[in-house]
Amino acid sequence: MKLAMMALAAVAVCAAADLTVLPAHVRVDPFGQVLKADAGAGVAPARAMTVETARAAHVSCRLVVSSAAPVAYTLAVSGGLEAELFREWFHYAPKAKTYYADALAPVGLPAAAELPAADNKVAGQTAQSYWLDLWMPANARVGAEKITVTLTAGGKKSTVVVNVRVADATVPEKDVVVMDHNAYGTSWFGGQYPGLAKKPGFYLSDEFFELIHAYHRVFYEHRGLFHQLGYGHGGKVGPEFAPRLEGAGKNKRVADWTYYDKHYGPLFDGSAFAKTRRGAQPIPYVYTPINPEWPASYLWWGEPGYEREFVNVVREMEAHFRAKGWTKTKLELFFNHKKRYKAFEWDGDETRFPKDFERFREYQRLMKAAMPADSPVAWVYRTDASWQMERQFKELAGVIDFWVCGGGMFGWYLEQGLERKRQGDAVWVYGGTPPVFRPSSHVTKEVLETWMLGVDGFVRWLTVSPGDDPWFRFEGGGETMVYPGERFGVAGPVASVRLKLERNALEDLALLDSFSASVGAEKLRAEVARRYNGTAVKDWHAPRPRLADGDPSEWTNADIDEATMKDERFDGKLDAGAWDRVRGYVMELAKEARR
Repeated sequence: MKLAMMALAAVAVCAAADLTVLPAHVRVDPFGQVLKADAGAGVAPARAMTVETARAAHVSCRLVVSSAAPVAYTLAVSGGLEAELFREWFHYAPKAKTYYADALAPVGLPAAAELPAADNKVAGQTAQSYWLDLWMPANARVGAEKITVTLTAGGKKSTVVVNVRVADATVPEKDVVVMDHNAYGTSWFGGQYPGLAKKPGFYLSDEFFELIHAYHRVFYEHRGLFHQLGYGHGGKVGPEFAPRLEGAGKNKRVADWTYYDKHYGPLFDGSAFAKTRRGAQPIPYVYTPINPEWPASYLWWGEPGYEREFVNVVREMEAHFRAKGWTKTKLELFFNHKKRYKAFEWDGDETRFPKDFERFREYQRLMKAAMPADSPVAWVYRTDASWQMERQFKELAGVIDFWVCGGGMFGWYLEQGLERKRQGDAVWVYGGTPPVFRPSSHVTKEVLETWMLGVDGFVRWLTVSPGDDPWFRFEGGGETMVYPGERFGVAGPVASVRLKLERNALEDLALLDSFSASVGAEKLRAEVARRYNGTAVKDWHAPRPRLADGDPSEWTNADIDEATMKDERFDGKLDAGAWDRVRGYVMELAKEARR
Protein backbone atom coordinates (compact mmCIF):
# COMPACT_ATOMS: atom_id res chain seq x y z
CA MET A 1 0.00 0.00 0.00
CA LYS A 2 2.81 2.39 0.92
CA LEU A 3 4.59 1.73 -2.39
CA ALA A 4 1.34 2.31 -4.30
CA MET A 5 0.82 5.67 -2.58
CA MET A 6 4.40 6.67 -3.38
CA ALA A 7 3.89 5.74 -7.02
CA LEU A 8 0.67 7.80 -7.19
CA ALA A 9 2.45 10.80 -5.66
CA ALA A 10 5.22 10.50 -8.24
CA VAL A 11 2.68 10.51 -11.06
CA ALA A 12 0.94 13.53 -9.55
CA VAL A 13 4.19 15.47 -9.53
CA CYS A 14 5.27 14.59 -13.04
CA ALA A 15 2.05 14.41 -15.04
CA ALA A 16 1.28 17.15 -17.56
CA ALA A 17 -1.95 19.10 -17.55
CA ASP A 18 -3.81 21.43 -19.89
CA LEU A 19 -5.71 24.69 -19.40
CA THR A 20 -8.64 26.07 -21.41
CA VAL A 21 -11.20 28.84 -21.00
CA LEU A 22 -14.97 28.96 -21.45
CA PRO A 23 -17.63 31.68 -21.21
CA ALA A 24 -19.32 31.99 -17.82
CA HIS A 25 -22.60 30.51 -19.06
CA VAL A 26 -21.10 27.19 -20.20
CA ARG A 27 -20.48 24.44 -17.64
CA VAL A 28 -18.43 21.27 -17.91
CA ASP A 29 -18.57 18.02 -15.96
CA PRO A 30 -15.62 16.49 -14.02
CA PHE A 31 -14.44 14.87 -17.24
CA GLY A 32 -14.19 18.08 -19.26
CA GLN A 33 -17.36 17.61 -21.30
CA VAL A 34 -19.74 20.53 -21.80
CA LEU A 35 -22.98 19.75 -20.00
CA LYS A 36 -25.84 18.75 -22.27
CA ALA A 37 -28.00 21.50 -20.74
CA ASP A 38 -25.51 24.17 -21.88
CA ALA A 39 -24.40 22.61 -25.17
CA GLY A 40 -26.94 24.71 -27.08
CA ALA A 41 -24.67 27.72 -26.65
CA GLY A 42 -22.39 26.16 -29.27
CA VAL A 43 -19.18 26.96 -27.40
CA ALA A 44 -16.14 24.73 -26.82
CA PRO A 45 -13.12 25.17 -24.52
CA ALA A 46 -10.50 27.44 -26.07
CA ARG A 47 -7.00 28.88 -25.50
CA ALA A 48 -8.15 32.48 -25.58
CA MET A 49 -11.31 34.49 -25.20
CA THR A 50 -12.36 38.11 -25.67
CA VAL A 51 -14.95 39.67 -23.38
CA GLU A 52 -16.47 43.15 -23.26
CA THR A 53 -17.57 44.97 -20.16
CA ALA A 54 -18.38 48.35 -18.69
CA ARG A 55 -16.84 50.01 -15.66
CA ALA A 56 -18.12 49.37 -12.11
CA ALA A 57 -18.90 45.83 -13.23
CA HIS A 58 -17.73 42.24 -13.15
CA VAL A 59 -16.81 40.13 -16.11
CA SER A 60 -16.53 36.39 -15.57
CA CYS A 61 -15.33 33.27 -17.31
CA ARG A 62 -14.53 29.65 -16.56
CA LEU A 63 -11.15 27.98 -16.50
CA VAL A 64 -10.79 24.24 -17.00
CA VAL A 65 -7.75 22.27 -15.83
CA SER A 66 -7.53 18.88 -17.52
CA SER A 67 -5.26 15.88 -17.08
CA ALA A 68 -5.66 12.22 -17.98
CA ALA A 69 -3.51 11.25 -15.00
CA PRO A 70 -3.39 12.52 -11.39
CA VAL A 71 -1.49 15.77 -11.19
CA ALA A 72 -0.51 18.50 -8.76
CA TYR A 73 -0.73 22.01 -10.22
CA THR A 74 -0.85 25.73 -9.55
CA LEU A 75 -2.89 28.49 -11.18
CA ALA A 76 -1.74 32.11 -11.35
CA VAL A 77 -3.50 35.15 -12.79
CA SER A 78 -1.61 38.20 -14.06
CA GLY A 79 -2.76 41.45 -15.59
CA GLY A 80 -4.08 44.86 -14.62
CA LEU A 81 -7.45 43.86 -13.16
CA GLU A 82 -8.57 42.69 -9.74
CA ALA A 83 -9.19 38.93 -9.91
CA GLU A 84 -10.99 36.44 -7.68
CA LEU A 85 -10.82 32.70 -8.28
CA PHE A 86 -13.29 30.04 -7.09
CA ARG A 87 -13.10 26.27 -7.39
CA GLU A 88 -16.35 24.80 -8.65
CA TRP A 89 -17.71 21.90 -6.64
CA PHE A 90 -19.13 19.04 -8.69
CA HIS A 91 -22.43 18.00 -7.05
CA TYR A 92 -23.56 14.49 -7.87
CA ALA A 93 -27.29 14.31 -8.68
CA PRO A 94 -28.43 10.65 -8.36
CA LYS A 95 -31.67 11.20 -10.29
CA ALA A 96 -29.83 12.63 -13.28
CA LYS A 97 -26.77 10.43 -12.74
CA THR A 98 -24.70 13.49 -13.63
CA TYR A 99 -22.41 15.99 -11.94
CA TYR A 100 -23.24 19.71 -11.89
CA ALA A 101 -20.87 22.50 -10.86
CA ASP A 102 -22.56 25.08 -8.63
CA ALA A 103 -21.02 25.79 -5.20
CA LEU A 104 -18.00 28.09 -5.41
CA ALA A 105 -15.14 27.62 -2.95
CA PRO A 106 -12.91 30.71 -2.79
CA VAL A 107 -9.23 29.99 -3.39
CA GLY A 108 -6.28 32.31 -3.02
CA LEU A 109 -3.99 33.30 -5.87
CA PRO A 110 -1.78 31.67 -6.86
CA ALA A 111 -3.85 28.55 -6.22
CA ALA A 112 -2.31 25.15 -5.54
CA ALA A 113 -4.42 22.02 -6.03
CA GLU A 114 -4.49 18.43 -7.21
CA LEU A 115 -6.50 16.54 -9.77
CA PRO A 116 -8.56 14.55 -8.87
CA ALA A 117 -9.77 16.78 -6.04
CA ALA A 118 -9.65 14.50 -3.00
CA ASP A 119 -12.58 16.12 -1.17
CA ASN A 120 -14.95 16.04 -4.16
CA LYS A 121 -14.53 12.24 -4.46
CA VAL A 122 -15.29 11.98 -8.19
CA ALA A 123 -14.09 8.61 -9.43
CA GLY A 124 -11.90 9.03 -12.51
CA GLN A 125 -12.06 12.84 -12.45
CA THR A 126 -9.97 14.32 -15.26
CA ALA A 127 -11.07 17.97 -15.23
CA GLN A 128 -11.55 20.71 -12.66
CA SER A 129 -13.40 23.91 -13.50
CA TYR A 130 -12.88 27.30 -11.86
CA TRP A 131 -14.91 30.50 -11.89
CA LEU A 132 -12.85 33.63 -12.52
CA ASP A 133 -14.28 37.03 -11.56
CA LEU A 134 -12.59 40.14 -12.92
CA TRP A 135 -13.63 43.50 -11.45
CA MET A 136 -13.62 46.77 -13.37
CA PRO A 137 -13.74 49.70 -10.91
CA ALA A 138 -15.63 52.87 -11.78
CA ASN A 139 -12.33 54.55 -12.69
CA ALA A 140 -11.09 51.66 -14.85
CA ARG A 141 -9.15 52.65 -17.94
CA VAL A 142 -11.21 52.48 -21.13
CA GLY A 143 -9.69 50.20 -23.74
CA ALA A 144 -8.04 46.79 -23.76
CA GLU A 145 -6.75 44.79 -20.82
CA LYS A 146 -4.96 41.46 -21.15
CA ILE A 147 -5.34 38.84 -18.44
CA THR A 148 -3.09 35.81 -18.56
CA VAL A 149 -3.83 32.67 -16.57
CA THR A 150 -0.91 30.29 -16.17
CA LEU A 151 -1.15 26.64 -15.22
CA THR A 152 2.02 25.01 -13.93
CA ALA A 153 2.10 21.21 -13.64
CA GLY A 154 4.90 18.68 -13.85
CA GLY A 155 7.41 21.40 -14.58
CA LYS A 156 5.45 22.55 -17.66
CA LYS A 157 3.33 25.64 -18.21
CA SER A 158 0.10 26.15 -20.09
CA THR A 159 -1.57 29.53 -20.53
CA VAL A 160 -4.86 31.03 -21.64
CA VAL A 161 -5.47 34.69 -22.42
CA VAL A 162 -8.62 36.64 -21.59
CA ASN A 163 -8.74 39.87 -23.58
CA VAL A 164 -10.97 42.36 -21.80
CA ARG A 165 -12.35 45.35 -23.70
CA VAL A 166 -13.56 48.01 -21.27
CA ALA A 167 -16.26 50.26 -22.73
CA ASP A 168 -16.62 53.95 -21.93
CA ALA A 169 -19.74 53.34 -19.84
CA THR A 170 -20.36 52.88 -16.14
CA VAL A 171 -22.90 50.54 -14.57
CA PRO A 172 -25.22 52.57 -12.30
CA GLU A 173 -24.93 51.79 -8.61
CA LYS A 174 -28.69 51.42 -8.19
CA ASP A 175 -30.43 48.36 -9.61
CA VAL A 176 -33.58 48.78 -11.66
CA VAL A 177 -35.12 45.66 -10.11
CA VAL A 178 -34.69 44.14 -6.65
CA MET A 179 -33.73 40.47 -6.60
CA ASP A 180 -34.85 39.22 -3.22
CA HIS A 181 -33.71 35.96 -1.59
CA ASN A 182 -36.03 34.63 1.07
CA ALA A 183 -35.40 32.46 4.13
CA TYR A 184 -37.12 31.38 7.33
CA GLY A 185 -35.68 31.58 10.83
CA THR A 186 -32.31 30.22 11.92
CA SER A 187 -33.08 26.64 12.98
CA TRP A 188 -31.32 25.38 9.84
CA PHE A 189 -27.99 26.74 11.06
CA GLY A 190 -27.47 23.64 13.20
CA GLY A 191 -27.71 21.24 10.27
CA GLN A 192 -25.65 23.31 7.85
CA TYR A 193 -22.95 24.44 10.30
CA PRO A 194 -22.44 21.54 12.74
CA GLY A 195 -18.97 22.78 13.67
CA LEU A 196 -20.27 26.17 14.74
CA ALA A 197 -23.48 24.86 16.27
CA LYS A 198 -21.62 22.45 18.55
CA LYS A 199 -19.70 25.26 20.19
CA PRO A 200 -21.01 25.95 23.71
CA GLY A 201 -23.20 29.03 23.76
CA PHE A 202 -23.22 29.45 19.97
CA TYR A 203 -26.90 30.42 19.81
CA LEU A 204 -27.22 34.21 20.35
CA SER A 205 -23.41 34.53 20.53
CA ASP A 206 -21.30 36.98 18.52
CA GLU A 207 -20.55 34.17 16.05
CA PHE A 208 -24.27 33.47 15.66
CA PHE A 209 -25.08 37.05 14.71
CA GLU A 210 -22.02 37.25 12.48
CA LEU A 211 -23.35 34.23 10.59
CA ILE A 212 -26.68 36.00 10.03
CA HIS A 213 -24.83 39.07 8.77
CA ALA A 214 -22.68 36.88 6.50
CA TYR A 215 -25.85 35.74 4.72
CA HIS A 216 -26.94 39.33 4.22
CA ARG A 217 -23.46 40.16 2.91
CA VAL A 218 -23.21 37.39 0.35
CA PHE A 219 -26.46 38.49 -1.30
CA TYR A 220 -25.65 42.19 -0.94
CA GLU A 221 -22.27 41.68 -2.60
CA HIS A 222 -24.12 40.07 -5.51
CA ARG A 223 -26.53 43.02 -5.87
CA GLY A 224 -29.31 41.14 -4.11
CA LEU A 225 -31.38 41.39 -0.93
CA PHE A 226 -31.77 38.82 1.85
CA HIS A 227 -35.13 38.49 3.62
CA GLN A 228 -35.25 36.35 6.78
CA LEU A 229 -38.65 35.83 8.39
CA GLY A 230 -38.33 35.43 12.15
CA TYR A 231 -41.67 33.95 13.21
CA GLY A 232 -43.52 30.71 12.59
CA HIS A 233 -47.02 30.05 11.28
CA GLY A 234 -48.32 30.00 14.85
CA GLY A 235 -46.76 33.37 15.62
CA LYS A 236 -43.83 32.22 17.78
CA VAL A 237 -40.93 34.67 17.39
CA GLY A 238 -37.26 33.82 17.88
CA PRO A 239 -35.41 36.04 20.40
CA GLU A 240 -32.98 37.18 17.71
CA PHE A 241 -35.87 38.59 15.65
CA ALA A 242 -37.76 40.64 18.25
CA PRO A 243 -37.13 42.62 21.44
CA ARG A 244 -38.01 40.82 24.66
CA LEU A 245 -41.38 41.87 26.06
CA GLU A 246 -42.84 41.90 29.56
CA GLY A 247 -46.17 42.64 31.17
CA ALA A 248 -49.69 42.36 29.81
CA GLY A 249 -52.52 44.62 28.75
CA LYS A 250 -51.79 48.30 29.41
CA ASN A 251 -48.49 47.24 31.05
CA LYS A 252 -47.14 45.38 27.99
CA ARG A 253 -43.80 46.90 27.06
CA VAL A 254 -40.35 46.22 25.63
CA ALA A 255 -38.03 44.92 28.35
CA ASP A 256 -34.80 44.39 26.42
CA TRP A 257 -33.50 45.38 22.96
CA THR A 258 -30.10 43.68 23.29
CA TYR A 259 -30.43 40.78 20.85
CA TYR A 260 -32.65 42.66 18.43
CA ASP A 261 -30.17 45.52 18.18
CA LYS A 262 -27.25 43.12 17.86
CA HIS A 263 -29.01 41.46 14.93
CA TYR A 264 -30.48 44.45 13.11
CA GLY A 265 -28.38 47.45 14.13
CA PRO A 266 -25.52 46.69 11.67
CA LEU A 267 -28.11 46.01 8.95
CA PHE A 268 -30.11 49.20 9.57
CA ASP A 269 -27.05 51.47 9.70
CA GLY A 270 -25.17 49.58 6.97
CA SER A 271 -22.07 48.84 9.03
CA ALA A 272 -22.48 45.09 8.34
CA PHE A 273 -21.42 45.88 4.76
CA ALA A 274 -18.63 48.35 5.49
CA LYS A 275 -15.85 46.09 4.20
CA THR A 276 -17.61 45.11 0.98
CA ARG A 277 -16.90 46.54 -2.44
CA ARG A 278 -20.32 48.21 -2.48
CA GLY A 279 -19.73 49.90 0.87
CA ALA A 280 -21.95 50.53 3.90
CA GLN A 281 -25.62 50.92 3.03
CA PRO A 282 -28.73 50.12 5.12
CA ILE A 283 -30.79 47.17 3.89
CA PRO A 284 -33.78 48.50 1.93
CA TYR A 285 -36.47 46.16 3.34
CA VAL A 286 -36.90 43.92 6.38
CA TYR A 287 -39.56 41.71 7.92
CA THR A 288 -40.71 42.87 11.35
CA PRO A 289 -41.79 40.37 14.04
CA ILE A 290 -45.36 41.71 14.07
CA ASN A 291 -47.94 38.98 13.57
CA PRO A 292 -51.33 38.12 15.14
CA GLU A 293 -49.60 36.70 18.24
CA TRP A 294 -46.88 39.37 18.62
CA PRO A 295 -46.67 41.87 20.25
CA ALA A 296 -50.26 41.38 21.43
CA SER A 297 -51.59 38.05 22.63
CA TYR A 298 -54.17 36.74 20.16
CA LEU A 299 -56.12 35.52 23.17
CA TRP A 300 -57.37 39.11 23.46
CA TRP A 301 -58.23 39.63 19.77
CA GLY A 302 -61.29 41.85 19.46
CA GLU A 303 -60.92 43.11 23.03
CA PRO A 304 -59.51 46.46 24.22
CA GLY A 305 -56.56 44.60 25.73
CA TYR A 306 -55.30 43.49 22.31
CA GLU A 307 -55.20 47.06 21.03
CA ARG A 308 -53.45 48.28 24.18
CA GLU A 309 -50.71 45.66 23.91
CA PHE A 310 -50.26 46.19 20.17
CA VAL A 311 -50.18 49.97 20.29
CA ASN A 312 -47.91 50.16 23.34
CA VAL A 313 -45.18 47.97 21.85
CA VAL A 314 -45.34 49.21 18.26
CA ARG A 315 -45.17 52.78 19.56
CA GLU A 316 -42.03 51.84 21.51
CA MET A 317 -40.57 50.25 18.38
CA GLU A 318 -41.15 53.43 16.38
CA ALA A 319 -39.51 55.55 19.08
CA HIS A 320 -36.53 53.17 19.28
CA PHE A 321 -35.95 53.20 15.51
CA ARG A 322 -36.28 56.99 15.41
CA ALA A 323 -33.83 57.45 18.28
CA LYS A 324 -31.30 55.15 16.60
CA GLY A 325 -31.67 56.91 13.25
CA TRP A 326 -32.89 53.71 11.60
CA THR A 327 -35.12 55.43 9.07
CA LYS A 328 -33.75 54.22 5.71
CA THR A 329 -35.04 50.63 5.88
CA LYS A 330 -38.67 49.91 5.04
CA LEU A 331 -40.14 47.94 7.96
CA GLU A 332 -42.74 45.46 6.79
CA LEU A 333 -46.03 44.68 8.47
CA PHE A 334 -46.52 41.23 6.97
CA PHE A 335 -48.65 38.20 7.83
CA ASN A 336 -47.32 34.80 6.77
CA HIS A 337 -49.96 32.46 8.18
CA LYS A 338 -52.75 30.56 6.48
CA LYS A 339 -56.01 29.32 7.95
CA ARG A 340 -55.21 25.74 7.02
CA TYR A 341 -52.20 25.78 9.36
CA LYS A 342 -54.80 25.92 12.19
CA ALA A 343 -53.15 28.62 14.28
CA PHE A 344 -55.38 31.52 13.20
CA GLU A 345 -58.79 31.46 11.56
CA TRP A 346 -57.94 33.75 8.64
CA ASP A 347 -55.43 33.90 5.79
CA GLY A 348 -52.66 36.45 6.13
CA ASP A 349 -50.57 35.00 3.31
CA GLU A 350 -52.02 34.36 -0.17
CA THR A 351 -55.46 35.31 1.10
CA ARG A 352 -58.17 33.16 -0.43
CA PHE A 353 -61.39 34.50 1.11
CA PRO A 354 -62.57 38.14 0.82
CA LYS A 355 -64.03 38.09 4.33
CA ASP A 356 -60.43 38.11 5.60
CA PHE A 357 -59.78 41.54 4.05
CA GLU A 358 -61.30 43.14 7.12
CA ARG A 359 -58.36 41.89 9.21
CA PHE A 360 -55.98 43.83 7.00
CA ARG A 361 -58.03 46.98 7.48
CA GLU A 362 -58.10 46.49 11.24
CA TYR A 363 -54.32 46.14 11.44
CA GLN A 364 -53.98 49.33 9.40
CA ARG A 365 -56.12 51.06 12.03
CA LEU A 366 -53.95 49.68 14.84
CA MET A 367 -50.77 50.81 13.09
CA LYS A 368 -52.16 54.31 12.65
CA ALA A 369 -53.05 54.41 16.33
CA ALA A 370 -49.44 53.51 17.21
CA MET A 371 -47.63 55.81 14.76
CA PRO A 372 -46.96 59.52 15.28
CA ALA A 373 -48.22 61.42 12.26
CA ASP A 374 -44.79 62.93 11.62
CA SER A 375 -42.76 59.73 12.12
CA PRO A 376 -39.67 59.46 9.90
CA VAL A 377 -39.65 55.67 10.37
CA ALA A 378 -40.44 53.94 7.09
CA TRP A 379 -43.24 51.43 7.67
CA VAL A 380 -44.87 49.57 4.75
CA TYR A 381 -47.82 47.22 4.72
CA ARG A 382 -47.03 44.11 2.69
CA THR A 383 -49.19 41.30 1.43
CA ASP A 384 -48.29 38.29 -0.73
CA ALA A 385 -51.21 37.92 -3.12
CA SER A 386 -52.41 35.14 -5.40
CA TRP A 387 -55.97 33.77 -5.26
CA GLN A 388 -57.70 37.11 -4.64
CA MET A 389 -55.09 39.33 -6.29
CA GLU A 390 -57.46 41.23 -8.54
CA ARG A 391 -59.99 41.90 -5.81
CA GLN A 392 -57.27 42.87 -3.34
CA PHE A 393 -55.88 45.42 -5.80
CA LYS A 394 -59.32 47.06 -5.78
CA GLU A 395 -60.53 46.65 -2.20
CA LEU A 396 -57.25 47.01 -0.31
CA ALA A 397 -55.91 49.95 -2.31
CA GLY A 398 -54.90 52.53 0.26
CA VAL A 399 -54.41 49.82 2.90
CA ILE A 400 -51.65 47.71 1.33
CA ASP A 401 -48.74 49.63 -0.18
CA PHE A 402 -46.31 46.75 -0.82
CA TRP A 403 -47.64 44.03 -3.12
CA VAL A 404 -45.76 40.76 -3.65
CA CYS A 405 -47.69 38.86 -6.30
CA GLY A 406 -47.68 35.28 -7.54
CA GLY A 407 -45.66 35.43 -10.73
CA GLY A 408 -47.70 32.91 -12.69
CA MET A 409 -50.94 34.84 -12.09
CA PHE A 410 -49.68 38.41 -12.06
CA GLY A 411 -49.84 38.70 -15.84
CA TRP A 412 -53.61 38.12 -15.70
CA TYR A 413 -53.95 41.38 -13.78
CA LEU A 414 -50.91 43.24 -15.09
CA GLU A 415 -52.62 46.58 -15.69
CA GLN A 416 -54.18 46.62 -12.20
CA GLY A 417 -50.78 45.86 -10.67
CA LEU A 418 -49.06 48.58 -12.67
CA GLU A 419 -51.76 51.01 -11.57
CA ARG A 420 -50.85 50.30 -7.96
CA LYS A 421 -47.24 51.11 -8.87
CA ARG A 422 -48.30 54.36 -10.54
CA GLN A 423 -50.06 55.26 -7.32
CA GLY A 424 -46.79 54.92 -5.42
CA ASP A 425 -47.02 51.33 -4.12
CA ALA A 426 -44.12 48.88 -4.42
CA VAL A 427 -45.01 45.91 -6.64
CA TRP A 428 -42.96 42.71 -6.72
CA VAL A 429 -43.63 39.23 -8.05
CA TYR A 430 -42.51 35.95 -6.54
CA GLY A 431 -41.54 32.49 -7.70
CA GLY A 432 -38.90 29.83 -7.39
CA THR A 433 -35.29 29.29 -8.39
CA PRO A 434 -34.34 27.20 -11.43
CA PRO A 435 -32.38 24.06 -10.48
CA VAL A 436 -28.98 23.30 -11.94
CA PHE A 437 -30.51 20.81 -14.38
CA ARG A 438 -31.72 23.73 -16.53
CA PRO A 439 -29.46 25.61 -18.94
CA SER A 440 -27.46 28.21 -17.02
CA SER A 441 -29.42 31.11 -18.57
CA HIS A 442 -32.59 30.09 -16.72
CA VAL A 443 -31.44 31.89 -13.57
CA THR A 444 -31.52 35.17 -15.51
CA LYS A 445 -35.12 34.77 -16.68
CA GLU A 446 -36.64 36.19 -13.47
CA VAL A 447 -34.24 39.15 -13.59
CA LEU A 448 -35.37 40.00 -17.10
CA GLU A 449 -39.04 39.16 -16.54
CA THR A 450 -39.29 41.63 -13.66
CA TRP A 451 -37.96 44.42 -15.87
CA MET A 452 -40.07 43.38 -18.85
CA LEU A 453 -43.23 43.53 -16.72
CA GLY A 454 -42.30 46.94 -15.39
CA VAL A 455 -42.46 45.98 -11.70
CA ASP A 456 -40.00 46.62 -8.89
CA GLY A 457 -38.68 43.28 -7.70
CA PHE A 458 -38.70 39.49 -7.68
CA VAL A 459 -38.72 37.21 -4.63
CA ARG A 460 -37.07 33.81 -4.81
CA TRP A 461 -39.15 32.25 -2.05
CA LEU A 462 -36.46 29.98 -0.48
CA THR A 463 -32.75 30.37 -1.20
CA VAL A 464 -30.75 28.84 1.68
CA SER A 465 -31.90 25.20 1.68
CA PRO A 466 -29.49 23.10 -0.44
CA GLY A 467 -30.82 19.75 0.84
CA ASP A 468 -29.66 17.15 3.31
CA ASP A 469 -26.55 16.25 1.31
CA PRO A 470 -25.96 18.73 -1.51
CA TRP A 471 -22.39 17.55 -1.96
CA PHE A 472 -22.86 13.90 -2.90
CA ARG A 473 -26.64 13.39 -3.24
CA PHE A 474 -27.77 16.65 -4.80
CA GLU A 475 -31.45 17.38 -5.41
CA GLY A 476 -30.85 20.22 -7.87
CA GLY A 477 -30.62 23.37 -5.76
CA GLY A 478 -34.10 24.65 -6.58
CA GLU A 479 -34.35 26.04 -3.04
CA THR A 480 -30.88 27.53 -2.67
CA MET A 481 -28.57 30.12 -4.17
CA VAL A 482 -25.80 29.67 -1.58
CA TYR A 483 -24.11 26.82 0.28
CA PRO A 484 -22.66 26.47 3.79
CA GLY A 485 -18.97 27.21 3.55
CA GLU A 486 -17.82 25.19 6.57
CA ARG A 487 -16.56 22.41 4.26
CA PHE A 488 -14.17 24.92 2.70
CA GLY A 489 -13.03 26.57 5.92
CA VAL A 490 -15.48 29.46 5.55
CA ALA A 491 -17.60 30.35 8.60
CA GLY A 492 -20.52 31.45 6.45
CA PRO A 493 -22.16 30.93 3.08
CA VAL A 494 -20.40 30.64 -0.26
CA ALA A 495 -21.99 31.78 -3.50
CA SER A 496 -23.28 29.53 -6.24
CA VAL A 497 -22.59 29.76 -9.95
CA ARG A 498 -26.24 30.76 -10.34
CA LEU A 499 -25.87 33.67 -7.91
CA LYS A 500 -22.87 34.92 -9.90
CA LEU A 501 -24.82 34.69 -13.15
CA GLU A 502 -27.72 36.55 -11.54
CA ARG A 503 -25.37 39.31 -10.33
CA ASN A 504 -23.82 39.74 -13.77
CA ALA A 505 -27.29 39.99 -15.30
CA LEU A 506 -28.30 42.65 -12.75
CA GLU A 507 -25.23 44.71 -13.66
CA ASP A 508 -26.00 44.40 -17.36
CA LEU A 509 -29.66 45.27 -16.78
CA ALA A 510 -28.80 48.39 -14.79
CA LEU A 511 -26.65 49.60 -17.69
CA LEU A 512 -29.26 48.60 -20.27
CA ASP A 513 -31.99 50.54 -18.49
CA SER A 514 -29.79 53.65 -18.43
CA PHE A 515 -30.30 53.87 -22.20
CA SER A 516 -34.10 54.12 -21.87
CA ALA A 517 -34.14 57.90 -22.32
CA SER A 518 -31.98 57.87 -25.46
CA VAL A 519 -33.27 54.70 -27.13
CA GLY A 520 -36.77 54.39 -25.70
CA ALA A 521 -37.93 51.90 -23.10
CA GLU A 522 -40.26 50.01 -25.41
CA LYS A 523 -37.63 49.69 -28.14
CA LEU A 524 -35.17 48.33 -25.58
CA ARG A 525 -37.67 45.77 -24.33
CA ALA A 526 -38.60 44.64 -27.82
CA GLU A 527 -35.00 44.11 -28.87
CA VAL A 528 -34.05 42.37 -25.62
CA ALA A 529 -37.02 39.98 -25.85
CA ARG A 530 -36.08 39.12 -29.44
CA ARG A 531 -32.45 38.42 -28.60
CA TYR A 532 -33.11 36.58 -25.38
CA ASN A 533 -35.51 33.94 -26.67
CA GLY A 534 -37.15 35.11 -29.88
CA THR A 535 -40.22 36.56 -28.16
CA ALA A 536 -42.11 39.84 -28.23
CA VAL A 537 -42.83 41.99 -25.17
CA LYS A 538 -46.45 40.80 -25.08
CA ASP A 539 -45.26 37.21 -24.67
CA TRP A 540 -43.79 37.95 -21.24
CA HIS A 541 -47.10 37.81 -19.41
CA ALA A 542 -50.01 35.44 -19.75
CA PRO A 543 -53.25 36.74 -21.21
CA ARG A 544 -56.23 36.73 -18.88
CA PRO A 545 -57.71 33.21 -18.89
CA ARG A 546 -61.38 32.36 -18.57
CA LEU A 547 -60.64 31.10 -15.06
CA ALA A 548 -59.94 34.66 -13.86
CA ASP A 549 -63.59 35.58 -14.45
CA GLY A 550 -64.77 32.96 -11.97
CA ASP A 551 -64.81 32.86 -8.17
CA PRO A 552 -61.24 32.37 -6.86
CA SER A 553 -62.52 30.72 -3.70
CA GLU A 554 -63.69 27.84 -5.89
CA TRP A 555 -60.43 27.38 -7.80
CA THR A 556 -58.10 24.47 -7.21
CA ASN A 557 -54.34 24.42 -7.61
CA ALA A 558 -54.85 22.23 -10.67
CA ASP A 559 -57.12 24.91 -12.18
CA ILE A 560 -54.44 27.55 -11.68
CA ASP A 561 -51.72 25.35 -13.11
CA GLU A 562 -53.79 24.61 -16.20
CA ALA A 563 -54.48 28.32 -16.76
CA THR A 564 -50.88 29.44 -16.19
CA MET A 565 -48.88 30.34 -19.28
CA LYS A 566 -46.79 27.55 -20.75
CA ASP A 567 -44.43 28.60 -23.51
CA GLU A 568 -41.43 26.43 -24.38
CA ARG A 569 -39.46 29.51 -25.37
CA PHE A 570 -39.23 30.27 -21.64
CA ASP A 571 -38.52 26.70 -20.63
CA GLY A 572 -37.32 23.78 -22.73
CA LYS A 573 -36.20 25.92 -25.67
CA LEU A 574 -34.35 28.54 -23.62
CA ASP A 575 -30.68 27.96 -24.42
CA ALA A 576 -27.62 28.69 -22.27
CA GLY A 577 -26.56 31.62 -24.45
CA ALA A 578 -29.77 33.62 -23.97
CA TRP A 579 -28.35 36.22 -21.59
CA ASP A 580 -25.06 36.40 -23.46
CA ARG A 581 -27.00 37.73 -26.46
CA VAL A 582 -28.63 40.38 -24.26
CA ARG A 583 -25.22 41.32 -22.91
CA GLY A 584 -23.95 41.73 -26.45
CA TYR A 585 -26.77 44.18 -27.11
CA VAL A 586 -25.93 46.16 -23.97
CA MET A 587 -22.32 46.48 -25.09
CA GLU A 588 -23.45 47.61 -28.56
CA LEU A 589 -25.53 50.36 -26.96
CA ALA A 590 -22.62 51.39 -24.73
CA LYS A 591 -20.35 51.84 -27.75
CA GLU A 592 -23.01 53.68 -29.80
CA ALA A 593 -23.64 56.10 -26.94
CA ARG A 594 -20.02 57.34 -27.18
CA ARG A 595 -19.87 57.81 -30.93
